Amino acid sequence: MSNPVYKFDTLKIRAAYDPALHNQAVSPPIYQTAAYEFRDTKNADGLFALTDPGFLYTRVNNPTVDILERRVAALDGGSAALALASGMAAISYTFLTLAEGGGRILTGPYLYGGSADAFHKIFPKFGIHFDLSPNIDRPGDLEGDIKPDTKAIFVESVSNPTGAVADLEALAALAHKHGIPLVVDNTFATPYLLNPVKYGADIVVYSATKALNGHGNLIAGIIVEAGPEGAPPFPWDNGKFPQMEELQYVLRDRADNRKRSYLEAAPGGPFVTRIRLHYLNYFGAALGPFDAYLALIGIETLSERVQKQVSNAEKIIAYLEKNSHVAWVKHPSLPSDPYHKLAQKYLPRGAPGILSFGFKGTVEQSEAFLNAIELWSYHVNVGDARSLIVNSPKTTHGELTPEEQKLAGIEPNLIRLSLGLEDAEDLVADLDQAFAKVFGA
Repeated sequence: MSNPVYKFDTLKIRAAYDPALHNQAVSPPIYQTAAYEFRDTKNADGLFALTDPGFLYTRVNNPTVDILERRVAALDGGSAALALASGMAAISYTFLTLAEGGGRILTGPYLYGGSADAFHKIFPKFGIHFDLSPNIDRPGDLEGDIKPDTKAIFVESVSNPTGAVADLEALAALAHKHGIPLVVDNTFATPYLLNPVKYGADIVVYSATKALNGHGNLIAGIIVEAGPEGAPPFPWDNGKFPQMEELQYVLRDRADNRKRSYLEAAPGGPFVTRIRLHYLNYFGAALGPFDAYLALIGIETLSERVQKQVSNAEKIIAYLEKNSHVAWVKHPSLPSDPYHKLAQKYLPRGAPGILSFGFKGTVEQSEAFLNAIELWSYHVNVGDARSLIVNSPKTTHGELTPEEQKLAGIEPNLIRLSLGLEDAEDLVADLDQAFAKVFGA
């Protein structure tokens, strides 16, 4: 009898151990230690040369963090992963590595406000510039925006907060045609709803703070590198990324003391290995073992949580569409949504439980509505077990100018909802009482 094929292979979560490095406790142990004892001088040499498996220092790697990295890489079909102290660290280290020494990243206007703000204010100081193209939804036109020093195309698989769905397959084909990687922020969708590697993505980043963990109790980020397990490895030796071929003093062959490049030392994950030994080692932003443990516990319930959030979103959308105080609703599950066809292709299990609607009323009435909410939590996280509500134009995307908000499809009256695990009827009742307090029964 052949082995079964699982719709969502939760066994990957449980099996992502290296038996040589970890005991196989049901709940992964927390290795709350700064450093590790070497067996002998030969073992120390091998660890520092990356020829022996093991752990050096928790700023660089840690057994609990390693389990998290292996599990997320397995879920995404990647060859390797790197866990960091925040989603912004994952994004920052990715682009510092891709465009090291100067270069451009091609992206669109549909971005998390913190990312867009950093792209505008911080990265140019490092010689890295972001081109926000209005053609991101039209890969044929986007090709004209690729410049000789463009190092990558970057998109959110499902955008924050408007739910724009990226055409990953077309964008990957375009990127690879020009010898550059496709980088996908898959925070909203998670590996349960969408696997970007299957559609050609080369690097996937997450704010694990959000739905991947799902309980609002940690800050974490993850970078996943595609490779032999999910897709052909990206040709980092194509001449556009000389930093990947540098001979490093920390990577030496134990036999003849010869320097090695990241491509030689870690053929299954050279990109994340370079970040680990270069930016993580020297800049920090390491994920602590206890936070890694919390993320591991959260991932155990990923499929059940996300599916309930998808279901709750459908019920809330049905309520909002009939509400006379709602001007519009944006969610790719709606047949009227411009991204509905892409959602059908890329999100067969359903679109993420995050949506936005237009409040029909004055600014003062909108604020009164938010202040009247009782069951929903008014704060800026998403993908939480709790249902969340926020006025994005003034909070998560308040860094953007009115022109940038308009280009991103963020209207001034936008309110973002992130569905949690509460009963959908209770959530509707809370919205109903808040609208009633503002407008009357």
